[in-house]
Amino acid sequence: MRGARDVREAGEQVERLVAELGGLADPVARAKAEELVRVLVGLYGAGLERVVEIVTEAGAADVLRGLTADGLVSGLLVLHDLHPLTTAERVRAALDEVRPYLGLHEGGVDLLGVGPDGVVRLRLAGTCNGCPSSRVTVTQAVERAVREAAPEVVRVEVDGVAEPTGPAGPLLQIGPRPPGPCPVPEAVP
Repeated sequence: MRGARDVREAGEQVERLVAELGGLADPVARAKAEELVRVLVGLYGAGLERVVEIVTEAGAADVLRGLTADGLVSGLLVLHDLHPLTTAERVRAALDEVRPYLGLHEGGVDLLGVGPDGVVRLRLAGTCNGCPSSRVTVTQAVERAVREAAPEVVRVEVDGVAEPTGPAGPLLQIGPRPPGPCPVPEAVP
């Protein structure tokens, strides 16, 4: 879902530019530039809102699903608070996408909740819980999927993630293997 990152990056760029405009010496030019940004964002938001209304009124559920599946459109719908799915629903769908990957290692992930502050709380289950590779698994697969599905998420907190064992971690551990398989990081879908 590359488009969600594009929306986030564009939003960050707009915020940087607006901040730079705030530093203009000419207060009239600064006010006009800021008003221009507000008007354009409002116009595009109103246009998107009307598109969603038309598609919904037409009963075109497949079209709406297609629009929300597109990363760019989905990100814009989130930006304008028009996405038909809640943050929690989008996070659940993202977790459903990564569960097969975790299932290869007899692991799983559960959504504990989405806070009003934009923090998503997850719990690793099965052999992922407490496994040293869980940090890599979460970072590479789970957290990326959540952030792409819900770009408004501020932070992802995960219960059951093993803490690193020092600056680089041990290079070699000799001893009995713990029971059950332990996920070894591999290419993430």
